[in-house]
Amino acid sequence: MSISLSPDVEGLVEVQATAENANYYSVVFEEGEKVTNEESANGKHIYRYRTSGTHRIRIRAHATAADYIELIDTVNILLSSEGIAEIPSTGYTTPMSYDGYTLVWNDEFDGSSLNTEYWNYQIGTGTWGWGNNELQYYLKENVRVKDGYLSITAKQQQVSSSQYTSSRITTQGKKFFKYGRIDIRAAMPQGKGIWPALWMLGESHATVGWPECGEIDIMEMVGGSGAGLGDNKVHGTAHWDKDNRWASSGGHYTLSSGILADEFHVYSIVWNEYRIRWYIDDISYYSLSFSSSMSEFKEAFFFIFNVAVGGNWPGSPDQTTLFPQSMHVDYVRVFQ
Repeated sequence: MSISLSPDVEGLVEVQATAENANYYSVVFEEGEKVTNEESANGKHIYRYRTSGTHRIRIRAHATAADYIELIDTVNILLSSEGIAEIPSTGYTTPMSYDGYTLVWNDEFDGSSLNTEYWNYQIGTGTWGWGNNELQYYLKENVRVKDGYLSITAKQQQVSSSQYTSSRITTQGKKFFKYGRIDIRAAMPQGKGIWPALWMLGESHATVGWPECGEIDIMEMVGGSGAGLGDNKVHGTAHWDKDNRWASSGGHYTLSSGILADEFHVYSIVWNEYRIRWYIDDISYYSLSFSSSMSEFKEAFFFIFNVAVGGNWPGSPDQTTLFPQSMHVDYVRVFQ
């Protein structure tokens, strides 16, 4: 029997096995603890690895299930772009000034590392998967600041009991704001089970908890297909406490073509003492007026940027989900 292996820079490997008198072939692809078995009549198999490293492949040419010859080989996988998904070169942008507003804080991510005067890292799995049964383990290492962009990357990588890693950063205790226009220019990841978010919690979170502190989701994307899901759909939502119970209200906007990963979009809110309006690329798609009991939204909020994997809303990744997946942020700006 002879075999050929043809890996590419995105982790795709093509196996071609040939043997005299073979009736069929079986292949076992090993990737860490994951084992994938396939059979074919012609000895051709294609498999996509999600992780870099040296992986073993076992190929058998069968006369019968019990009568076969076997070869074992290894393939070296090095995923491209330092494990960072490609950054788009096009998309919507917004100005540095607006009539009647002053720019009070911004981060253009122009340095070579995350500015820890502004940002904190949150590490680990949180309580019950950050309250949503998410699957990732958050690490510092999945954040990169380079060439004017912040990249947060989700990877299929085992840490502790988690099969995925990503990053979650906040401005809690450092940068928090009450009212104004907020613009965030970002390009999204994609795929089933991928859940990026640019959002805010009340600065009172550490003392009163959630939902009493209030939550403003400037944008969320819930990858996959199904009710409420889609790589082409942005969600804007608010959460608060109503009579000692969680309450929420929100809307969504679906692109007329393409998906949110194709190019940069600007996700915005305009927030005052009466309401919040949500925008994508200056298109208003939802507005929430405050009732007298919604006092949470008359206090200061801090930012959270993260890419979750799995959880109650998106469900788990499946065989169509490719890793790594990155959210790229060009800037965040606060005007008041």
